[in-house]
Amino acid sequence: MSTTPSVKPYSQVTAMLAITKGALKAIFRSPSAVLFSIAFPLIFILVFGFIGGGGGITTYRIVLEQNADTNNHVIAALKTIPNVKFVQPASDAELQSELKKGRITGVLGVYKNEAAKDGAHPYRISFRSTSASGDKLSTFLPFLENVVSKIDARIYPNKLSYASFDAPQIEEVRKYRTIDFILPGQLGFSLLSAGVFGVAFLFFNLRQTLVLKRFYATPVNRTMIVLGEGIARVIFQLVTAVVIIGIGTFAFKFTLVNGWITFLEILVLSFIALLVFMGFGFIVSSVAKNESSIPPFANLITLPQFLLAGTFFSIDVFPSWLQPICRILPLTYFNDAMRKIAFEGAHLWDTGFEIGIIVLWGIVVYAVAVKVFKWE
Repeated sequence: MSTTPSVKPYSQVTAMLAITKGALKAIFRSPSAVLFSIAFPLIFILVFGFIGGGGGITTYRIVLEQNADTNNHVIAALKTIPNVKFVQPASDAELQSELKKGRITGVLGVYKNEAAKDGAHPYRISFRSTSASGDKLSTFLPFLENVVSKIDARIYPNKLSYASFDAPQIEEVRKYRTIDFILPGQLGFSLLSAGVFGVAFLFFNLRQTLVLKRFYATPVNRTMIVLGEGIARVIFQLVTAVVIIGIGTFAFKFTLVNGWITFLEILVLSFIALLVFMGFGFIVSSVAKNESSIPPFANLITLPQFLLAGTFFSIDVFPSWLQPICRILPLTYFNDAMRKIAFEGAHLWDTGFEIGIIVLWGIVVYAVAVKVFKWE
């Protein structure tokens, strides 16, 4: 009596892992993948890390003391300067919290000088802040002195000075370095570049070279094909995230407030953002008619975010009419959440609003991607 040998059922998971392995090897061998994901962000980190500068154009966010005199030339002059923003926290507790996080440059007081004699120093200026303001703290006081000097030259000639300066009060807390602003933006730059350009070129080429068509001749499920390629891209980008964070931490003292916990939370946040950014790549790969049309479509998605989402400098430097547009972009919320987790010590659940906006973008993007995605 002959027995038929049992046939081992085909494993979709094994097939997916094989695709992942092959795709991962191809990504690591791709010069463009390494260039956009690792080289470019590291170049920017190195440049800003060595030259400093507070993350591009310096914006000073200033709070006026409650009892300060606002009817004077100093305040009037500061209000005409675009990179000086006067803000008003809701409470003293919020003010102290914002100061210790470095979000507010300092608290300014301008008062009438009752002890002034012979018309000299009719006003005195006080300033208090924390060391969390970092480079902004070291540049604002000379900036303010320059403002007073211009007032002296313009409207107060032949006098000692329009205003005298009290000794600044600086509370020592954790310093906010340039790298604490730049690195989150560059990590977002890397994730968005890879998610859009990498996925768009990948799936377009898979269709053009008939690789996907050959896959159809195998028992591999279409979903497993996409998962295999997607997982390879995710693994590669998380590796680049580790490299970028590692260099920033050990070479430039990038702040990881809670150590390994903060590091792991950043990787989770990067994973969520990358999944969303890859959705843009699926859309671009489907709407592009040929390979040369991919960069224009991809740049329509990436360039506005690179420029407007707080990648290189704070969105506070933009005109007020442009800032709402900045606040729509998904990369803005990744950068904000990243900086809160890394420097301020927030946890993932503390950045629920930012993550919620990113996930909402993901729902919209993948709804479009499912409609337009092409297999052939």
